[in-house]
Formats: sequence, C-alpha cells, structure tokens
Amino acid sequence: MDAATVLERTDRVRTARAKPRVAIVLFNLGGPDRIESVRPFLYNLFSDPAIIRAPAPIRQALAWLITRRRLGPASENYAILGGRSPLLELTEAQGRALEAMLAPEMTARCFVAMRYWHPMSDETARAVRTWGPDEVILLPLYPQFSTTTTGSSLDAWREAAAKAGLVAPTRVVCCYHSDPAFVGATAAIVRRAYDEARSSLDPSVPLRVLFSAHGLPESIVAAGDPYQWQVEQTVAAVAAAMDVPELDHVVCYQSRVTPQKWIGPSTEEELKRAGADGVAVLVVPIAFVSEHSETLVELDVEYREEAAALGVPGYFRAPAQNSDAGFVAALAALVRRAREGERTLCSFRGARTCPKRHGDCPHARRGFVTAKATV
Repeated sequence: MDAATVLERTDRVRTARAKPRVAIVLFNLGGPDRIESVRPFLYNLFSDPAIIRAPAPIRQALAWLITRRRLGPASENYAILGGRSPLLELTEAQGRALEAMLAPEMTARCFVAMRYWHPMSDETARAVRTWGPDEVILLPLYPQFSTTTTGSSLDAWREAAAKAGLVAPTRVVCCYHSDPAFVGATAAIVRRAYDEARSSLDPSVPLRVLFSAHGLPESIVAAGDPYQWQVEQTVAAVAAAMDVPELDHVVCYQSRVTPQKWIGPSTEEELKRAGADGVAVLVVPIAFVSEHSETLVELDVEYREEAAALGVPGYFRAPAQNSDAGFVAALAALVRRAREGERTLCSFRGARTCPKRHGDCPHARRGFVTAKATV
C-alpha cells in the first residue's frame, strides 16, 4: 500500500470520527407482540396517570376494569392483524430511513422507546447509554403534542434516563403539527389518495375528506392540553396544501375508550352525516404516522363496514406516512434544526406555537426540560 493510499484512509477515519454521534429516540405508543401481550399492554395504557387522571388506587382499579372490558374486542382486532401489532417494525423502518438520510453529516442511530409495550424507556435508555452518544434528540412520532402521548413519553424517559445514568446534551422536539415539510409530505400522500378516490367514483358523487385523529376526553383539553388545537392546525395546513378548490373536509375523532365526554365530532357521527348527505368519504389518519390497529382495523374494517351500512356511496382511506421519503426528510430537517438551535425544548418553529390558553403546552411548564437535558 503506497503512502498516498494510507493518507487517504487516515483522512477518511478522521472525518468519520469527527462526525457527532447522535442518538435519536423515537417515541411511539407501542403495541402487543403476541395475543398474550394484549392484556398487559392494555393495563399499561390505562394505568398511566396521563390517561386516567385519578389517584393511584382508583386509577389502577379503573385500569383493571377497562382492560377486562376491552380485552375481548382488542384481542379480536389483533387477531385480524395476525396476532400482533406491526407498529414496532414500521417504527424501526422509519428509524433506519432517518439514519440513512442523516448519514452524510452525522453518525446517527435511532432508538425506539415505546410507551406501553417493549421496547420501553428503561431498556432503551440503557441501550442509548451503552452506545455512548455525544448528544441525544428526543423525537416523538406524534406530530401534535398531547400530555397523554408526547408528555407521558417524556415523563417516562426522564425517569428512565436518570435510572440508567444517561447524561448527555439532549434536545426535545415537542411538536411539528404545521411544519412545512411535514405538511407538504402529508398533503402529497392525501392528494394522491384523493385523486385515486375521485377517479374511481362516478363524477356525480361528491367526495368528502374526513381527517380522523385519535380522540381525547374533553376534560383533558379543558385543562389546557393543546392537542385539539394542534390537530386543527395540521388539518388546515394540509387541506390548503392539497390545492383542491372548495375541498369538502372536516376534522373528526375516533377511538373513544372511556365513558367520559370526548371531543368531537366523532368519526362515526361524520360517517352518519356522509350517508345522509349522499357523499363518499376519504378517511385520513391525520394524527398517526404509522399503520397500526387504529388504522388497519378501526378504519379499514370497522368504519368501512359501518359506512356501507349507513349508505355511504364510497369509502376510501389514505395511508399513513410510514417510511415515505418526504416524511422522513421532514423528520431529518427537524433533527437538524433541533441540533442547530439553542433551545433544549423546541417546536418545529423553535419557540412556543400554542396560544396562551393552552397551559399544558410543554413550553409553559416550568422545569419541563433542563439545560443538561438528562430527560
């Protein structure tokens, strides 16, 4: 080997070592990996104090009762999916795509931290510490912030990181509900689905877009959670970016699981209205970025059957983003901006985006994240 080749290889090694090692922690809900996991998954979900806001003994009793009531239907849903949720594999694929997109500028490694089933924050925090990153980016796969999703995941991560002894400069991306790149990628997916639906319908049949998001109890929103406002911002931005003149569309909410009053209108109510109006529907999972039981069963099976029974003249569904290149590029841009900014807690714009009335916006919560960011 000549001297020039040795020098070139040495330069390449030095360049590789100069790249920062960035751990990107992808937060998501999680899902059972087999039918036997459905019960503990449900109990983990409903015993979360961010979900059931009651003292521990009451919350645990309620979680047990809701789990018992929901176990049969939930097990049937996962049986349709082959006995397990596809969410982990889809999230891992998103992580690999994100790593590849960021590879020219950093040594990025994505870690998955699920909230209610494995891999959860404790095991992920230990894995991140073992890898030894120079810095950590916490990136929720929830475009809209809610105390019940991103907020709960951050609370769990903070505790897990402290327990694991993980101390690294950390930045948190709290939301990207109206991020232009995210909106553009989402609008492109929805517009393709809209055009396909429109082409398969008789020209005389109107088409309405139902932007369906997971619901929340009204009490959580009334207490200051910004989720509903952020969902509405996403829908307004995506609808505008679709560039369909006089687009007939509505925001609605699915997946009610407790007897409280939930935000509305519900997706079921909008299907009834569509049937009465004689319009076809394109259902868009606007708060989910990966396929899972709420899209593959609730939207594709249950609501499709309900729409047919209600006389809806056509039922179509836009896919979730999964590893869509435009969506992954939007995530990559969020990581870059988080690293370049001075804030340890940042929205897609950097500073707070929520109106002041939303007191549960993380930017309004003192001590939500620290400068050391050992969250």
